[in-house]
Amino acid sequence: MICTLGDLLLGADTPVETRLASGGQAANVAAWAVELGESARLVAKQAGDAAGELARSLLERRGVELAGPLVDGRTGVVVALVGREGERTMATDRGVAPELRAEELEPEWFAGCRWLHLSGYSLLAEPIAEAALAAARLARGQEARVSVDLSSWSAIRAYGPARFRERLEELGPEVVFANEPEWELVGGAYALAETAVGPDGVEERAALTDGVVDTTGAGDALAAGFIVGGIELGLKAAARCVGQLGAVPV
Repeated sequence: MICTLGDLLLGADTPVETRLASGGQAANVAAWAVELGESARLVAKQAGDAAGELARSLLERRGVELAGPLVDGRTGVVVALVGREGERTMATDRGVAPELRAEELEPEWFAGCRWLHLSGYSLLAEPIAEAALAAARLARGQEARVSVDLSSWSAIRAYGPARFRERLEELGPEVVFANEPEWELVGGAYALAETAVGPDGVEERAALTDGVVDTTGAGDALAAGFIVGGIELGLKAAARCVGQLGAVPV
């Protein structure tokens, strides 16, 4: 027998501070919504591997209800590298998530839904894009409002801005969240929704936090706060998020 003694890690080289948490934009928004006093349900295709079991347990501990098909496959992983000034770089493997199909959706997953929030990433791949459109129809059957966060200017550019805008027009969201590069790529969002939250949709305000630790998930916190209680709560949630390490409440 060979015995060893030392660290058990998920891979390391340069000394850093790390956090492990459930992730993905939709999961983050659901986690923040619960933290802000709202009940939340995440609909997603889930893999039955060990990583998936861990991700589900971490999200359920936060009070988020999970729905969606459980399949064989690989759970996606997002690695966020955060610099000293809060800037971050992300490496994303979406696993089985984009494989969610419209025919796999169950109407009861949207029972009691007053708001359906969609990640822009869900409109950038098939078959999940068709599932997102079907989900919007089911949610609107419950008189829910629909919002979408455009998510990533680089992904939109690779997908094709005109093609992405067509998806948005088909979806017809009541609220659109976007940053300035995303706004520019789709040609502005005001014609796409009743409410546009972004550089031109919210007046400039004083910073609500003393320092930025990590910008990861700030947009998700903003969206959750806006959905739960309006723009003021959204700004407070975003300020809280950037003042901590990680994309979910601590």
